[in-house]
Amino acid sequence: MLISGFNNIFVLLSLAMLVFAVVALIFAATARKDAYPAADKKTKSFWVIILGVVVAVDFFLSSVLFLQIAGLVATIVFMVDVRPALRQVSGGGGRRSGGSSSDGPYGPYNGGR
Repeated sequence: MLISGFNNIFVLLSLAMLVFAVVALIFAATARKDAYPAADKKTKSFWVIILGVVVAVDFFLSSVLFLQIAGLVATIVFMVDVRPALRQVSGGGGRRSGGSSSDGPYGPYNGGR
């Protein structure tokens, strides 16, 4: 009973890591190629290959926990470091509410008035 509960948790965690890696791979593949060097990150090919290997390991070798954890680390690095830098360079990191180009972090800049 207890062992089957752990197996269910392991299957759910493995599935969550697979979905997370697939989402990161999609983000890596759809980003502009020139945005990677502009953000001072590794190339697009590097990240697509790394994340593709992570997806393959998560899908085919889900019983090798060490490889899954290494893949999870690579996926987290992409999602918290590379993706925000790519969004910043590509102009996707701003507000979605339609602010002005003169808006600062605390509201509109009014020229010292």
